[in-house]
Amino acid sequence: MSSNQAVGIFDSGLGGISVLREMCRVLPQENFIYYGDSANAPYGDKTNEAILALSERITDYLLSRNTKAIVIACNTATSAAAASLRARHPEIPILGIEPAIKPAAMHRASEDGRYLVMATNATLHLQKFLKLEKRFEDKAEFISLVCPGLADLIETGDLDSPEIKTYLREKLSPFIGKVDGIVLGCTHYPFVKKQIREVMGSVEFFDGAHGTAMQLLRRLRETGSLREGGVPGTVEFHSSIDTPEEIALYKRFFTMKL
Repeated sequence: MSSNQAVGIFDSGLGGISVLREMCRVLPQENFIYYGDSANAPYGDKTNEAILALSERITDYLLSRNTKAIVIACNTATSAAAASLRARHPEIPILGIEPAIKPAAMHRASEDGRYLVMATNATLHLQKFLKLEKRFEDKAEFISLVCPGLADLIETGDLDSPEIKTYLREKLSPFIGKVDGIVLGCTHYPFVKKQIREVMGSVEFFDGAHGTAMQLLRRLRETGSLREGGVPGTVEFHSSIDTPEEIALYKRFFTMKL
């Protein structure tokens, strides 16, 4: 692999751009190709078989672009497809993302914490999440909150819509003042941190983007494909909704202030 080859990254839609942003911060010299499967979003209400098929198709596309690593920037797709994709493509690093249970559990090591886990139904019932929750149950209490439809609302691009504000108020109001932080278990959710704070007040957030970015850094070093030098990398955006308007939306999410 050449260090100048791009890293491929994909999600069910624009949510994975929250992971891409962190990767660009940690690895500003790398080139990235982002693919959002917005035509098939959300993945959270699909079967594992359907998610695997979609993930395989996108991975094949990214590999056709001569990428040196693949990042699955979707919690649901990671659980449903990562193992299979790694078995199919042992020649290339394939990384996933998982809910930030460990960082939340270790945040208040001297005392038990209580954390809300916002995620899709699929993520909260997948074995990967259940194992993580079990592993750290002696460190903190985790309260699962299924958020059906929230990723769809975020995909519209109108983050201050009355629909999003009403949705978050109804979902989160019972937990005001009762949790020490919130685990954002879907890569779409970091884009509504401001709107969540409007309901919850000052609250600590945890998501898996930084851990995944650091894992990518380690894997690129291991394979000798880390791009060195001070020249900034490039970012390409692609979507299964292949319109200029959709790509413009992706670019807006990439540059917006959170």
